[in-house]
Amino acid sequence: MDQKAPELTIILPTFNERDNLPVLVERIGRALPAVDWEILVVDDNSPDGTSTVARALGQNDRRIRCIRRIGRRGLAGACIEGMLASQAAYVAVMDADLQHDETQLMVMLEKLREGGSDLVAASRYIDGKTAEGFSTTRARASHWSTAIARGLLKVDLTDPMSGFFMLRRDVIDTLAPDLSTQGFKILLDIAATGGGKLRIAEIPFVFGARLHGESKLDARVALDFGQLLLAKATNDRISFRFVMFCLVGLTGVGVHMLALWSLHSLALGTFSVHQAIATAIAIAWNFVFNNAFTYRDQRLTGWPFIKGLIEFELICAVGAISNVGIANLLYGQDSIWWIAGLGGAVMGAVWNYAVSAAFVWRSN
Repeated sequence: MDQKAPELTIILPTFNERDNLPVLVERIGRALPAVDWEILVVDDNSPDGTSTVARALGQNDRRIRCIRRIGRRGLAGACIEGMLASQAAYVAVMDADLQHDETQLMVMLEKLREGGSDLVAASRYIDGKTAEGFSTTRARASHWSTAIARGLLKVDLTDPMSGFFMLRRDVIDTLAPDLSTQGFKILLDIAATGGGKLRIAEIPFVFGARLHGESKLDARVALDFGQLLLAKATNDRISFRFVMFCLVGLTGVGVHMLALWSLHSLALGTFSVHQAIATAIAIAWNFVFNNAFTYRDQRLTGWPFIKGLIEFELICAVGAISNVGIANLLYGQDSIWWIAGLGGAVMGAVWNYAVSAAFVWRSN
């Protein structure tokens, strides 16, 4: 029995692709009849049972394997984990939503076999046309993000946002320590991290329409894109999560001050009561928006969201005590309500960041 590793591993990062997976596996088999290949499904614990379908397929075909990730999210991280788990000479990455043309896998493989390229990417824009399957808004956003990526990161690709590519397996061992596990744009990260040393080829392909399920592309992709740009432009010196938390915190300060102003204008109760109520409102605001954006990869929904909100409020009560105490101290010194309120809010913001990272989202 031949025990050698396959020549090609095809990484399929999945989340809720149960219906598409069997169709894609069949298509890949038809597209690579004379290639020793394997499919590695890297599933982010899909609630629709994608990993169960993948394992069922693997029971009848040993070339199909599955990694079910628990407590880890993100397309980039799934791709990196899958590529590092491969023993093949070449690894490919493609979406499982049937929008990538599997017949181009053979074209990519032949280019790598020739030895003149380290990476082959499928581009939607080589011929200057807008990709089929894109809405006008999505196509415009893709063109703009491509221009920004090429300009800021000096990535010489016509379509650095593409999620369909193939490369030599040994390249990943070199680049993996410097790749971001967050976000969607793994090709852009690989090209940028390569620093112009990778020999990159591109081939044209037509972006197809999704058959089953829903697109994962939404406002989060813009955040992921911004995160990657910041990481690469600053050599990972600045944490995007910290920047996002600060931005959310700034809006929270605004909410806090608005609530405090409203309560102060009504002149109902003491300043301490006003500050306490404004603090509770700001904490809830920060939790909701941090859950949606800052910790979007660990987003809480349903009961965990309610539980997380309660935990956040309770844990932040310690910060709130300091908040109210400092505000009262400042207010007692000069009686300027907004200076006192702002000082207390800043103290609360610092505490909120610490506990959110250490307890609330990490523990769920």
